[in-house]
Amino acid sequence: MTDVSAPSPVPGRTPAARPEVGSPAPLVLSAVGLRKHFPVRGMRTSAVVHAVDDVDLDLHRGEVVALVGESGSGKSTIARVLAHLMPATGGEIRLHGEPVVARRRRDFRRYVHRVQMIFQDPFASLNPIHPVRYTLSRSLRLHRGRMPRDEHERALHELLARVQLTPPELYVDKYPHELSGGQRQRVAIARALAADPEVLLADEPISMLDVSIRLGILNLLRDLRDRLDIAILYITHDIASARYFADRTVVLYAGRVVESGDSESVTQDPKHPYTQLLIGSAPDPDDLQARARGARGEAPSLVTPPPGCRFHPRCPFAVELCRTAVPPLTEVASGRRAACWGYPGDDADVPDGLARPTLGSMLDTYGARPGREEGADR
Repeated sequence: MTDVSAPSPVPGRTPAARPEVGSPAPLVLSAVGLRKHFPVRGMRTSAVVHAVDDVDLDLHRGEVVALVGESGSGKSTIARVLAHLMPATGGEIRLHGEPVVARRRRDFRRYVHRVQMIFQDPFASLNPIHPVRYTLSRSLRLHRGRMPRDEHERALHELLARVQLTPPELYVDKYPHELSGGQRQRVAIARALAADPEVLLADEPISMLDVSIRLGILNLLRDLRDRLDIAILYITHDIASARYFADRTVVLYAGRVVESGDSESVTQDPKHPYTQLLIGSAPDPDDLQARARGARGEAPSLVTPPPGCRFHPRCPFAVELCRTAVPPLTEVASGRRAACWGYPGDDADVPDGLARPTLGSMLDTYGARPGREEGADR
């Protein structure tokens, strides 16, 4: 078990050299069989909300992993459990391969030296009655201890310069309401960087920002990934931004992982019907009126989730097997996995008398978009 109460080597660390091409990057943070259930409030009930069930997730140094899914799929819950802002119901969180438990205040503080979170709404996450100087100074004192005044001032300016708020003198004494949304998010990122973390958990960091400045925040995070060699978990419902920003994409549906792989392959050649639905529901300027052609049905209740595959009530290819047994994550291509009975796998997992479904294209099933038929000009 990782000793999170031991002195942390993170503050002031020198970024490790990147591994050679073809060699795996070091594993920093991982979740194994992670589960989070919330009790339903009320009298005489033992029901729970199955927010997250049996999720495995690996974050490697110098890599961005996108966690994609619709609202209510459990994305933010996973981030908060990884950040130890709420306890897990089951499973393990591992730091550098060792299980971590940080129940005491001192242990928690040591853990957040290494794992920091960036919240969705920068205005809500910054105290409106304190200037930027107070926000960053508090983080520096918590993670780096007391410093001489000159060194402390230099550290403040370095943090602001690192998130491209220059000249620092222009921003250090401003209050949150005097900053734009993008500037506030940069301050929130600078606060996280004060700990010199190994992992950033970014919970929809651009969803509250104007479209015109979202790309700048993603480029900033990518630059920090490259210069500091940190791992980033990028939570989003926008699978298009995942393709642009993330190295790997993990698709979540109703608290379970349904597909994972490199971002380019997942977005260009989706294997799971739900991933096809996500991509097919993205805005298309050539077909605005029918942009959600494949999005039929609603997400299931997580208090009483459907048996078997949780996507089967919305899947046009579902058969009795899908309604009976939970599909395992099966390798469907090199580095690609999907939780669907439609792909060949170990037949020992299939109950007797049940047949695998025959998969097809969601768009073909519900009707192809204009101009997207085979052979048509794109």
